Amino acid sequence: MGFAELLLLAVSLAMDAFAVSICGSMVLSPDNRTKGALRFGSWFGAFQALMPVLGYLGALTFRNYIIDYDHWIAFALLAYLGWNMISEATEACRIKKSYTTKEMFVLAVATSIDALAVGISLAFLNTNIMFAALVIGLVTFGIATFGGIMGFKLGSAVGKKANICGGTVLIFIGTKILLEHMGIL
Repeated sequence: MGFAELLLLAVSLAMDAFAVSICGSMVLSPDNRTKGALRFGSWFGAFQALMPVLGYLGALTFRNYIIDYDHWIAFALLAYLGWNMISEATEACRIKKSYTTKEMFVLAVATSIDALAVGISLAFLNTNIMFAALVIGLVTFGIATFGGIMGFKLGSAVGKKANICGGTVLIFIGTKILLEHMGIL
């Protein structure tokens, strides 16, 4: 796999993290903008770098299980988070200082499930997994951080409907992942 292909792969893997960063940052307080954007970038970048390595290492043992169910796991996690955001919208429309470690962990895992499956594929392409993971992680960090900054701007325009909008988009992303993996999209 050449560098251009690896870069395109990294950008495509970062798109879910980008969308979730936009949605998640909409409700953060104005004094937490830069820190929040960097936090999204750091969490998502780290998990996008880690998951291909784990997929690569587990390729032979867990290949069939991961490929068969990765989309269901991503769908369940994103739908759960999205539904919680929507159902708590009336009380949670107030500004948040930050997301808990548990919330960030779940979001990072949900947006990096595909990277786990990609790691399995990379194992069969004789790819330098450490270099690939570094590129994927750095690209995701940059794109997710940018998404976090964009979300702040969008959040001030959307106001109290930010949780409903963000939750709906998370459910949409999870559904899209599910439908793509089932061959419907």
